[in-house]
Amino acid sequence: MNKTLKYGISAAVALFVGLGGSAWAKELTVVSWGGAYTKSQVKAYQEPYTAKTGTKINSEDYSGGLAEVKAQVESKNVKWDLVDVELSDAIRGCDEGILEPIDPSILPPAPDGTPAEKDFIDGAISECAVANIVWSTIYAYDKTKFKGNAPKTMADFFNVKDFPGKRGMRKGPKPNLEFALMADGVAPGDVYKMLGTPEGVDRAFAKLDQLKDSVVWWTAGAQPPQLLADGEVTMTTAYNGRIFGAVASEGKPFEIVWDGQILDLDLWVIPKGAPNKEEALKFIAFSTDTQRLADQAKYISYGPARKSSGPLVGKFQDGKIDMAPHMPTAAANMKVSLLNDFAFWADNQDQLNERFTAWLAK
Repeated sequence: MNKTLKYGISAAVALFVGLGGSAWAKELTVVSWGGAYTKSQVKAYQEPYTAKTGTKINSEDYSGGLAEVKAQVESKNVKWDLVDVELSDAIRGCDEGILEPIDPSILPPAPDGTPAEKDFIDGAISECAVANIVWSTIYAYDKTKFKGNAPKTMADFFNVKDFPGKRGMRKGPKPNLEFALMADGVAPGDVYKMLGTPEGVDRAFAKLDQLKDSVVWWTAGAQPPQLLADGEVTMTTAYNGRIFGAVASEGKPFEIVWDGQILDLDLWVIPKGAPNKEEALKFIAFSTDTQRLADQAKYISYGPARKSSGPLVGKFQDGKIDMAPHMPTAAANMKVSLLNDFAFWADNQDQLNERFTAWLAK
């Protein structure tokens, strides 16, 4: 063998062994929702993780749900290592056996030593998922379109007579059915009791009937602020962080209405058979520590899922805007709010999707 080639191979082997045998495997494909939200994860989690470990992270976007995860798992062709999902999908995916279990003992404690399982908010850790943020679906309006009497309640969103113009809504039953019932006078605490009955579902769809001819449907989180900016709608449901980003970073004249907001969690899950499962677990532990979750709030107005992160939340990345009042969990924003019932949606998503599709086709 050529001496130079021989020494070159030996050096490569030595390097590989010296790095714990992982030099060729240190890569992750992380899937999230795109836009300002993914950017916040890249800045707060991915870039620091790559700097610390050398792991290359491939960031991909999707529009939510479990369809793509399920297809990959069932075809035994899993390409995603880590996916950011809503809570109901985390529960469903675990129940269906398409997600890997996650041992909470891998999660670091709070700075004061509080175990992770006590430091995360209720519901943030489940058998197959670990939460990173608390977010909400709100509605927002273009202030230039309502200079006098501005909308203030969820009922106003459904009132096209006094507040004219097209409405943007996410294409699906969730969370439009909850919004419809609150707009129709149902107290937040009674919404899921009502939706658990045929009469309640009928009532919600009857309320949606009032808006149907005025709705522009959206499917991706980046669309609502764009619909407002383009003048296609005068108000739209949206993820609170997307509207904040449009106002803070682009100076858009949008206003969030917190009345009737629906709080939710987003969580990391690992598809069953992910090619880089062990590295994904390390990334989860890193990205959900106290400091990392507080750091994410520099870039988007979503609340951290750990209690110890709250006091560390400071200003927006521009160094000017205090982020705490813009969190969905701020006391002033929680006066009329609803926590998404993940168990309800895990049990009823499919049948309500069918009902919604049939309603839409009428």
